[in-house]
Amino acid sequence: MKLFPSLALLLVLGAASLQSCKENSKKTESTDGGSATQEVLVNAPVFNADSAYAFIQKQVDFGPRIPNSKAHQACGDWLVAKLKGYGFTVTEQKFTETAYDGTKLNARNIIGSFNPDAAKRILLTAHWDTRPFADKDTDPKYKDKPFDGANDGGSGVGVLLEIARNLHAKPLGNVGIDIIFFDIEDWGEKEGVERSGNRENWALGSQYWAKNLHKPGYSAYYGILLDLVGAKGAQFPQEANSLQYAQSIVQNIWNTASKLGYDPYFLPVPGGGLTDDHVAVNEVAKIPMVDIVEMKVNSPKTFGEYHHTHADNMEVIDRNVLKAVGQTVTQVLYQEQ
Repeated sequence: MKLFPSLALLLVLGAASLQSCKENSKKTESTDGGSATQEVLVNAPVFNADSAYAFIQKQVDFGPRIPNSKAHQACGDWLVAKLKGYGFTVTEQKFTETAYDGTKLNARNIIGSFNPDAAKRILLTAHWDTRPFADKDTDPKYKDKPFDGANDGGSGVGVLLEIARNLHAKPLGNVGIDIIFFDIEDWGEKEGVERSGNRENWALGSQYWAKNLHKPGYSAYYGILLDLVGAKGAQFPQEANSLQYAQSIVQNIWNTASKLGYDPYFLPVPGGGLTDDHVAVNEVAKIPMVDIVEMKVNSPKTFGEYHHTHADNMEVIDRNVLKAVGQTVTQVLYQEQ
């Protein structure tokens, strides 16, 4: 993913709600005999952070999930099998794209649909590939070498697999859930040699999907993208593109996190604008999507010190952060019943 600060400022200043999101509420009797409407949290499944952690470890054990590699193929096969095991109907969208450096990438988006006949659908996504080079590493010897991608790629997938496991154990009523693991999100220009800030060189898998929907006429009520959602000390401000395209959904998610006691993680303040997988979903597929992504607030650095370095390994993963994100998203989903 890539940050574009000037665009971010414009989007924050011009953020407006273009979509509405239904929030479940119940009427309760007030003390004066009248009625008052307040949101009541439904009984949602408990998100198991240990399970999500294990899913991340499994991905890391395959090795860097770089397109055209054996690790990429093996991990993709495992993801397909896991979704099928949790009762999802799986579509593999295989395609070839050319990276900014001319590399031909054999890629696949992995799409799992739960309760596929339901008209009302919610889209959950994360990217499952890892960046092929650690271009932010301080040691020049390692800048061109791949890294584990435990948080950048692994964490979002791990959280979604645990949500899939919960959906299998306790299905939603009349709501369908689609999980997409987008490929080749992270093969953008190397640090310091960016070519004119070309947004199109990032998030190639989601761009392909948005132009070639896996199901003709596919749409969803809204979408949630998870990226960098497991690192120690992570905080999640409200990303600028999300505020522009899906402001009411942002508010619903952050309000839910607050009710669950996760205010230290979900900051109700605007963050920068990122070129991430949600951009094509919002702009091309026209599905309002929110990006839950770690960003630094009031800091010259957008991401954590581990970002695009060999420090992005299992040591950076914090179960408390996984729990905060996973339980919040789980609650948001089950509020839709």
